[in-house]
Amino acid sequence: MLRASLAVLSLGLSWADAALAAQPATLRVDYIHSGNALADHYALDRVVEEALPWPGNLAQSIDALELGAYFYDVVDPASGRVLYSRGYSSVFGEWRTTEEAQRMDRAFGESLRFPKPDQPVRVRVYERDDRNRFSMAWTVDIDPAALDVERKPMPLPAAAAPVTLRDNGPPERKVDLLILGDGYTEAERARFLADARRLGDALFAVSPFKQRARDFNLHALMVPTPESGVSRPSTGQHRASALGTRYDIFGSERYVLTLDNRALRDIAQHAPYEFIEILVNGETYGGGGIHGQFSTAAAGSEWAPYLMVHEFGHHFAALADEYYTSPVSYAAASGRREPWETNVTAQTDRATLKWKALVEADTPLPTPWPKAAFEAFQREIQAERKALREQRRPEAEMNALFRREQAHVEGLFSAAPHRDRVGAFEGANYEATGYYRSEMNCLMFTRTERFCRVCAQSIEAVIDQYSSR
Repeated sequence: MLRASLAVLSLGLSWADAALAAQPATLRVDYIHSGNALADHYALDRVVEEALPWPGNLAQSIDALELGAYFYDVVDPASGRVLYSRGYSSVFGEWRTTEEAQRMDRAFGESLRFPKPDQPVRVRVYERDDRNRFSMAWTVDIDPAALDVERKPMPLPAAAAPVTLRDNGPPERKVDLLILGDGYTEAERARFLADARRLGDALFAVSPFKQRARDFNLHALMVPTPESGVSRPSTGQHRASALGTRYDIFGSERYVLTLDNRALRDIAQHAPYEFIEILVNGETYGGGGIHGQFSTAAAGSEWAPYLMVHEFGHHFAALADEYYTSPVSYAAASGRREPWETNVTAQTDRATLKWKALVEADTPLPTPWPKAAFEAFQREIQAERKALREQRRPEAEMNALFRREQAHVEGLFSAAPHRDRVGAFEGANYEATGYYRSEMNCLMFTRTERFCRVCAQSIEAVIDQYSSR
């Protein structure tokens, strides 16, 4: 449907011989996405020529995966030829599933980045429908030579210059991951860099990132804040910060995002990046991840390594949450429609199951697991968790609860007959019934230390799309 040939393309009049040409500039379209649960609207905000050249491989400019709730392409308006495309998700797309979106409108900033062309282009944005097909939602014509294109970004302070933590080759041949710090003062810069190294190492200790570590470059960048920490409104803590990252997004005490897209992009443009991880300076458990936008993790949490990898799984490979017993701010999906995410499903037909190639012939579908015992224990854990937060107990008590929870789950699963099988285990996508995950346990389900095989395959596919050897 939206896919174009994966052969090396001539991306505009001067982008021929993509493998040999110098990298073009990076063009960014910032826009406002507004509306409610039933309707949305797009409006152009600004067009920016970023500080650094395009970091991506020009020979891999056409998206082959089509992940995300949205999709955009950049086309030559005369011929209709696709020059660049990518799937993505958005904060607005998540917010519109909340109860608040049923009763009011809100607006969120979003960005689309692509190699700067030498001629006017048309940018087309698509939204995924209930049939998992993309339908065009907005078009905007962009002239890279227009007078209102912003071409002179505000420079960073000298002390805030990006630091390269892993250099495995030119940006256009690697996956470029940028770790941003928020809530760190200038006096805490060394702590940020130590956190970035530690949590970068944590990511590359987990398969398949471990085996593909040489396909990544890793950079770190931090603009200092006046006070240590980020805002946590539910406890009365408010902090000004460069990125505006905070807890309590959409009313969820552990959900950490920034809603200031302009600030995020204006800072991130000073380092090569395709993916962004924001480390917040705080010990309270929390994080978040939006596919193709950014992910976050509380660097001071005892569970920071898990948060880093889990939330990056959302951002990098569009992996769905497989858990369903923890409270979330999203409304349940209607009609048990088939999710577009690769690691969850609403059907168990062996012939059409997404991951059927990994299912052994003697594995029953749906696949039995100790679901009732798991859910009974989780009701107790979630009640304790709620009480700890309401009483504002020390974070050490929450950490102890999580350790006890994970030890119990690992013990419960260790004796289950199908613990090592790929099948269809009911309970996923925030729902106890009607949705299925591929394995009994996975890093997207509990605080375990490994991805299931389906998630691992999805991660490798994204690495392949952004790297070349």
